[in-house]
Amino acid sequence: MKVTLFIVKTLQKHRPMPSLNALSRSCSTLMVAALAAVFTQLSLAQASNPDLKDPPPIDLSRYDRPSGLDLTGRDLSVAASQDLFKSMNGQWINTTDIPSDKSSYGSFMELRDLSDQQLKTLITELQDKTRQHSPAELKVARFYESFVDTKTIDRQGLAPLRSQLKAIEHIQSVNDLVRFLGANQYRLNSPIDMGVSPDQKQPTINRTIIAQGGLGMPDRDYYLKPEDARLSNAKAQYLVYLSTLAQLHMAPHHAGPPSPEALDKATRVLALESKIAQVHWSRIQNRDTLKSYNPMSVEELQKAAQACNWTLYLKSAQLGNVRQVIVAQPDAIEKISALLASEPLQDWKDYLTLQVLNLTAPVLPQAFRDARFAFYGQVLSGAKKPLPRWQQGIQELNHTLGEEMGRLYVARYFSAKDKDHVKTLVANLMQAYKVSIDSLTWMSPATRQKAQEKLAAYSIKIAYPDRFRDYSALKINASQALANRERSMAFEWARAVAKVDGPVDKSEWHMNAQTVNAYYNPTQNEIVFPAAILQPPFYNARADDAVNYGGIGAVIGHEISHGFDDQGSQYDGEGKLNNWWTPEDRAAFERVTQALVKQYDAYEPIAGTHVKGLLTLGENIADLSGLQIAFKAYQAQLGGKPSPVIDGLTGEQRFFLGFAQVWRSKTREAALLKQVTTDPHAPAEFRANGAAVNHDAFHEAFKTQASDGMYKAVEDRIRLW
Repeated sequence: MKVTLFIVKTLQKHRPMPSLNALSRSCSTLMVAALAAVFTQLSLAQASNPDLKDPPPIDLSRYDRPSGLDLTGRDLSVAASQDLFKSMNGQWINTTDIPSDKSSYGSFMELRDLSDQQLKTLITELQDKTRQHSPAELKVARFYESFVDTKTIDRQGLAPLRSQLKAIEHIQSVNDLVRFLGANQYRLNSPIDMGVSPDQKQPTINRTIIAQGGLGMPDRDYYLKPEDARLSNAKAQYLVYLSTLAQLHMAPHHAGPPSPEALDKATRVLALESKIAQVHWSRIQNRDTLKSYNPMSVEELQKAAQACNWTLYLKSAQLGNVRQVIVAQPDAIEKISALLASEPLQDWKDYLTLQVLNLTAPVLPQAFRDARFAFYGQVLSGAKKPLPRWQQGIQELNHTLGEEMGRLYVARYFSAKDKDHVKTLVANLMQAYKVSIDSLTWMSPATRQKAQEKLAAYSIKIAYPDRFRDYSALKINASQALANRERSMAFEWARAVAKVDGPVDKSEWHMNAQTVNAYYNPTQNEIVFPAAILQPPFYNARADDAVNYGGIGAVIGHEISHGFDDQGSQYDGEGKLNNWWTPEDRAAFERVTQALVKQYDAYEPIAGTHVKGLLTLGENIADLSGLQIAFKAYQAQLGGKPSPVIDGLTGEQRFFLGFAQVWRSKTREAALLKQVTTDPHAPAEFRANGAAVNHDAFHEAFKTQASDGMYKAVEDRIRLW
């Protein structure tokens, strides 16, 4: 995935559908790190609460064979030449049910569950009072214990929120509203979102970023497409959710349907959110790196968006000394600013009240938790029941004390030998990329030289940071779940504010070591591979090289390729937004990428709903080029010798089957709709087949014929890097 602008926020938002690049956003958008810590004291023994019992252990032994392939998941009735994804994964798909607490399941989710189980083991040890633990470790234990103590959370009711809700009640003017939004920036999904990120044209300096926000549903399309029955149903169910929150706020013990007053509040809030959605840029518009880079002085921002007192807004957000900001969507910010003044103040107050209840619902009484899951879990994602409370607690820890968790994780579960081996794989992929760039026929020598300079400047991070974050200033109280959450958000916001207009720390990681993912960051021109992804089926130290190159090799190639996708290629080797292309070379590049847009536009994962080829273009380029470069690296590793036959398969066949194995997954329709609507990644099936169908070596390995489902004529195959 590609990570670019990092906004250090602490919002408990609904989370995107998991994928290789689940945290990825385009170069022109803001990266929101959902950080929420909530802990009180565990008063219920695990033995008496099934939600806290240890889950069945995850077994990766099916990969323990020389090839590294899980052949039990193959469907031998489907030839790879007909459908690579189903050939490798069809039997697994036919015999595997998505767990009731998941919206999807597959290779990524299995490893994420494994990581959570391993972390739970570590936390259990930290709860042993007979052992000595560091202050940071004790914070982890209290953090977890308080979150799973739902009895205390239920008993406290809305009391921990009283001061924040009263502050909303006391808003009497537009300036009061602006002041509240600024002061609570770090804990709101604010319609005017702010954060801290490297300046794209001065990437060694951190700047304040301002962007559109404020929607409770995943995207503007959920508000603005009444012709789509699925999206319209989600909107109707969102109104039910808002009505439930309004009713619970007015009468926490009300058991019946929402009252007319509650429905009226919810209807007005939904109407206000719909007006915000109307002025939002689309996901595709947000991919435009250059249009989203708009540096302004505070005075210029005030002239452009006059309805908001920006000096007051920034001062309230602890950014009173800021003199320059970068605005991602200028006209949207101007129109949202106008809404602050034009819409009834009571509507804004009701909006803020319901948003606060929504975002804090995970640490509010059971009725709030149930209502939130009914919408975000069931309606939007299709899950049948919530994640067990223990696993929700692990996720909250990952978002709040993540690097401390990472330190514990790598000490117990990661091998230094694996890090060294992966370094070798990365070096081989980088060399293959270098050779490939030199052989490009569609690019002029001058631009090829610039591409080589950028590639040579890549920074590579593997497994875990050289130093882990210090959490000594973060206070965790064993009996204050919501207060702990607030303190953790304030802690992160203070950390972000301290960076503004100062130097970028290039040693910083933007994923935890226990995260099953990877990313490319264009403003630092770096590729990063956390420890948790360096295990089967992605990486297998015991397996033959073919599957490792098809698995983690393609992931490595994918991240390298993000520096050369349609947006990443606009940054130079220093991480600056800087055009290093000739006009002719850029035009040649875009002719090829338009063919890729057309290919993915044709995919139809849900009847009547197609993949958005332009929205997914950056990831599709990375998949395509990453696979091609990984294969070249595998060939180079063979040194001209024929690949060995293992499990009846040639090395070339195992390479592509290993690639398809990585994408093994099933997804519920509601989650698939959300993914196609909002996610810059295509569904897994099309990531596997869409990249392979353009690869000459795939067709050679499986002897495709014109009548085969995966056949593509040589002249139509798309090749970039």
